[in-house]
Amino acid sequence: MALSSGPSHKKPYSAWKKRILFVSFIFAALILALCDVPKLLETGARHIGLGVQGTQVREWIGQRFTYRLGLDIQGGTHLVYRADMSRIDAGARTRAIESVRDVIERRINLFGVAEPLVQTERSGGEWRLVVELAGVRNIQAAIQLIGETPFIDFREERVDEARDLILAAQKKGQRLEEDPYFVPTALTGRFIKGADVAYVNSGIKPAVSLVFNEEGAKLFAELTRRNKDKRLGIYLDGVLLTAPVVQEEITEGRAQVTGDFTIEAARELADRLNAGALEVPITLIGQQLVGASLGQESLSRTLSAGIIGFLLVAIFMIGWYRLPGFIAVFALLFYIGIILLIFQVIPITLTVAGITGFILSMGMAVDANVLIFERMKEELRRGRDLSNAVEEGFRRAWSSIRDSNISSLITTGILYWLGTGVVQGFAFTLAIGIGVSIFSAITITRTLLRMFIQGKRAVRMRALFLSGFMRLETVESS
Repeated sequence: MALSSGPSHKKPYSAWKKRILFVSFIFAALILALCDVPKLLETGARHIGLGVQGTQVREWIGQRFTYRLGLDIQGGTHLVYRADMSRIDAGARTRAIESVRDVIERRINLFGVAEPLVQTERSGGEWRLVVELAGVRNIQAAIQLIGETPFIDFREERVDEARDLILAAQKKGQRLEEDPYFVPTALTGRFIKGADVAYVNSGIKPAVSLVFNEEGAKLFAELTRRNKDKRLGIYLDGVLLTAPVVQEEITEGRAQVTGDFTIEAARELADRLNAGALEVPITLIGQQLVGASLGQESLSRTLSAGIIGFLLVAIFMIGWYRLPGFIAVFALLFYIGIILLIFQVIPITLTVAGITGFILSMGMAVDANVLIFERMKEELRRGRDLSNAVEEGFRRAWSSIRDSNISSLITTGILYWLGTGVVQGFAFTLAIGIGVSIFSAITITRTLLRMFIQGKRAVRMRALFLSGFMRLETVESS
């Protein structure tokens, strides 16, 4: 009579499933490698041709595996601008400041500065723009890169009574921001479609010719119609350039800005207007040169703390759980590799706060494994065999892992939504780490555990696998 162990309550993790899993990992690795191997081989061959030396190898690795570093790590220039929203309706101010941000970012990109960070902030009643140029350590060069982006606007003449009141108040010592001679209008440089150098006075005197877009042409036509036989003030960055008398309504959507221009000055103004005219004027109120030494020291300490923490966690997990702990450490290494790959693919600007969030997420990844192993231990205590204990342990631990990580993701979302640059970097990298940690704990750890407890090696691995749990049973019962 043949002996049988009876029907299994769980379908074994068959060999063909393991082969499919293995092939899938290899295929994914090949796809990722195909994106980078040609450049890697080219760079490697160049260094091999020069001779393989320690310094060259380190330079090769440093050039190949590069990440976008933030201002606090590699240093650079930090500039703060205040936007004058006095002439913008309250409901349109958010759109206006975003328009200014886009123009400044586009202007910086034209000069080839890699990955500038331009953020908008609201402090009380003030609207501000924060510009960070990593790697640019010359403040004056940074200011020049942004340029005193021109704010050109057209103003109509004040009536005599209003002009006299303002002049009288100024004579009495009152500090008024109002121009006593001209009133601002809605027609500004944001309606300019293009600008070019022109010549007036029989082609002798340089000027700047402006072409308005459709909406600007309508505003200009209305402005010239309303101010016929009156002066029209044309201001550049708050300074009166010229105040010609309007002879007739101008409907073609064209205007000329004259002044004491040289050819070079007229060309520069036209180029700056074409690069993007600001919807609101901005004023530089703060500048700071951020050195890389402090950031590098903070980064070094953060990475050292992360490495030490990883080693301590690895020692604890392997010493406490034995083979399951070793699997958890291997899954954690896989998790770190996925995170670093994501940082390169997106790519993410790495700051000290962001790296801190990444290191914190490593601890959360290990915490998920601890929950799973403790659930598995409870199932073994109830008399289940190892295979069923693994599956049941994952099933019962999943709800705790899911709820805790969703709570953490909600917190990171609030931090990102309400925080500024540093807090947002921390929250973003932490959120990525949490998402990958769920995948690492549920998919990678479970797959590795199944591979060890099924198949021909199951008997040999079972004792090593159970040693951590059985030792815990002995410790707890004593």
